[in-house]
Amino acid sequence: MHERRDQEQGDGGSKRGQAAPTADVVDAGTEAEAVVFVCATCGVTLTGPLTRLPAVPEAPYYEWWDADEPGPSPATVPSGHYAIELEPYGAPLVVAEVPGPAMPRRGMIYNDGQPLVSQGPKGNIVINPDDARSLELRHASAACCGATPDGGMNQLCACGTLVATLCSDCCLPYELHLSADHVRAVHT
Repeated sequence: MHERRDQEQGDGGSKRGQAAPTADVVDAGTEAEAVVFVCATCGVTLTGPLTRLPAVPEAPYYEWWDADEPGPSPATVPSGHYAIELEPYGAPLVVAEVPGPAMPRRGMIYNDGQPLVSQGPKGNIVINPDDARSLELRHASAACCGATPDGGMNQLCACGTLVATLCSDCCLPYELHLSADHVRAVHT
């Protein structure tokens, strides 16, 4: 796949509406309570206690091309917090009728000159990757410094279940998307 990304500040974001969160993740009355996320298959704890944010923050501006050392950008979500992604995120990427960002906080992606957009799941739980526990990187899409969400879920629980998508390449937002279908929240 031939890929070209729009790297201008602000082009990677998208406006998100204020829809209700996925009911099985958290209910509206518990937004300030801390939860831990566990694997829905085996119950292994995947995060420490996290408090919900009202929306996924915009990715911090980061001049990755001038960085002294390659590595991830600053995290989108502050440590100790999570937010619910309202837009499609990750694979599959399909040809778009109208060019635009491939997914939230991401620039444009092209394949053979055609713009692509995500038709991945909605309702992912977005966390700071440094808040994750017990996950192993598997089959990440190729990138120069880290993982991309282009190939779909790439984080494996100890039980062997794919549970999340890591985005950690230097030119992309640094975030981990827990799959709402593969994890569950446990109130602390």
